[in-house]
Amino acid sequence: MNTQLQPQDIIEFGTVTEHDMANAVRALAMDGVQKANSGHPGMPMGMADVATVLFSRFIKIDPSHPEWPDRDRFVLSAGHGSMLQYALHYLIGYEDMTIEELQRFRQLGAKTAGHPEYGHALGIETTTGPLGQGIATAVGMALAERIANARYGDGLVDHHTYVIAGDGCLQEGISHEAIDLAGHLKLSRLIVFWDNNSISIDGPTSLSTSMNQLARFEAAGFDVQQINGHDFDAIGRAISRARVSNKPSLISCRTVIGKGAPNLQGSEKTHGAPLGESEVAAARQELKWPYAPFQVPEPILERWSEVAARGAQERRRWLNRVAAAPEGAAFLRTVEREIPTALFDALAEFRREHQAKATKVATRKASEMVLGVINAGTDLTVGGSADLTHSNLTLTAGMAPIKPGSYAGRYIHYGIREHGMSAAMNGLALHGGFIPYGGTFLVFSDYARGAIRLSALMGQQVIYVMTHDSIGLGEDGPTHQPIEHLAMLRATPNLNVFRPSDIVETAECWEEALKERDRPSLIVLSRQNLPMCRPRDSEENLSAHGAYVLRATSGPRTLSLLATGSEVEIACAAADTLLAQHGIAAAVVSMPCWELFERQSPEYRKAVLGTAPRIGIEAAARLGWDRYLGEEGVFIGMNGFGASAPAAALYEHFGITAKAAVEAALELVARGSGIDQTDR
Repeated sequence: MNTQLQPQDIIEFGTVTEHDMANAVRALAMDGVQKANSGHPGMPMGMADVATVLFSRFIKIDPSHPEWPDRDRFVLSAGHGSMLQYALHYLIGYEDMTIEELQRFRQLGAKTAGHPEYGHALGIETTTGPLGQGIATAVGMALAERIANARYGDGLVDHHTYVIAGDGCLQEGISHEAIDLAGHLKLSRLIVFWDNNSISIDGPTSLSTSMNQLARFEAAGFDVQQINGHDFDAIGRAISRARVSNKPSLISCRTVIGKGAPNLQGSEKTHGAPLGESEVAAARQELKWPYAPFQVPEPILERWSEVAARGAQERRRWLNRVAAAPEGAAFLRTVEREIPTALFDALAEFRREHQAKATKVATRKASEMVLGVINAGTDLTVGGSADLTHSNLTLTAGMAPIKPGSYAGRYIHYGIREHGMSAAMNGLALHGGFIPYGGTFLVFSDYARGAIRLSALMGQQVIYVMTHDSIGLGEDGPTHQPIEHLAMLRATPNLNVFRPSDIVETAECWEEALKERDRPSLIVLSRQNLPMCRPRDSEENLSAHGAYVLRATSGPRTLSLLATGSEVEIACAAADTLLAQHGIAAAVVSMPCWELFERQSPEYRKAVLGTAPRIGIEAAARLGWDRYLGEEGVFIGMNGFGASAPAAALYEHFGITAKAAVEAALELVARGSGIDQTDR
């Protein structure tokens, strides 16, 4: 095919149509995938018309200021079609999305990663790729907009969240949690475009689903429309209607996957593979696009630049409103998530008070008490629970619930939707202006795992409150008793997993979670009451080190007892018995956060762990502990699943007791009696 520009083919200024603009998206998408020999051209080509109308007529963004707070949010939930977003960003004028970046699609170090990644390229609002995560995260963004609007009014907060979702997004179970919550809360600023092309990787979607998606969304409380996704006027009318609806909206866009590829369009063959050189050439003929790969005529670029110009004008108007608004300065502080220093002073006073009282409570109760201080000291925190409010203890005095159509509160009843809750919290954090926290049982972190991983991958300050942290929850039995969960969560990069041993450590862990602005925190809390373990008052936040010597020996240590959470009490009791009855000096090391401990200097870690033999105690699986125990170390914990019984009986049954620790210590000392066991 001759791809040289011909005089009759050159598009003139003033003649560019939305059809031409959409074909620019199609061409860039198929060229990028073809050059990479990897990717998904079908969705970008099929949804190019919808995206063109959305961006050319409606969306409110300013690429020169991609983090402008009152911009519209665009979420490509069907993240495999990432070339759609990259093409749009190039055409609109994001400075980092050059034609060279499109040519480097899916290559090491390129801005154009295989799936959109938050923080990797400008204007990417959230990481997508795991299907369903985008639409669920967008629910949190839309909720954040309504909460902020209730606080600051239409003049400062007035934007929409737009989502492009595919069949796969809607088949994933998280989509049901998400749309149910969005419909219930009447999040009218959420508009979802369903790329309804009836094609999946294996073939037609009829292979695996007969779901009436329109009826499902309507039942969830959405305004539902059906349109031809290639009819520009119909697309525009649908968006206009959705923007004034008092419900969240679904626009079902009947599209042809790979539209423009004459021999492959409508087939699964366009979904996840390059079209091939011959089909790309045929598509150029079909689309009447005679331009060389990655070449877009100047008149089309000029039309696309109008999107940025319109957005820049909107942003300037907004800045004027912020400057004139009495609450403008407060709004900007909220966007920056400025935590008053007085809050940290109040937390320090809280620690001193309860250290003096030797307060004995379950750490879930301690967390509630700490949250009372935090929520009184800042309105950045927005709490919630997956229908376990009075078990997780995440609601504090003065926190009004958020209700359908009423968003002035700070507490979200997420319902029994652990995955949806976690994704929505990601959306709240990504939107800006909030520090979300939400609770469930630790064992149900399994259900929330996908969104927790994305919290860590995106570096978002989301705080997970995970209670009922071990066999200590008792009678509910092994289905509710977490065993492997701590190991799984600790294996997740960029996630701080806190397991405090008493009320003081709980306050310290919450303080660290508030200070960690670029990573999520997961605070693991007990159901059962735990005594005060900290033997002395300390102005320093010792948990900030991740691990520390809770109880030192008066002379050289013979053993080190390492523990977390509720098992620190057991380690302390064992150390008392070893010294009183056997003359063995055992230090107790509390390890509330392994991740923070690993960030300390080698010298500090060596001083805390010592060189004496070590015993680890934790009512969970052993995996991960050997890095601290060494070859001679002993682990006291769980080797299988739990059972249904009172907590005390379970600890006795599974041998997680001070007596077991003492016996292990005596055996360890006897085994090494010919070895110098003291620290130097």
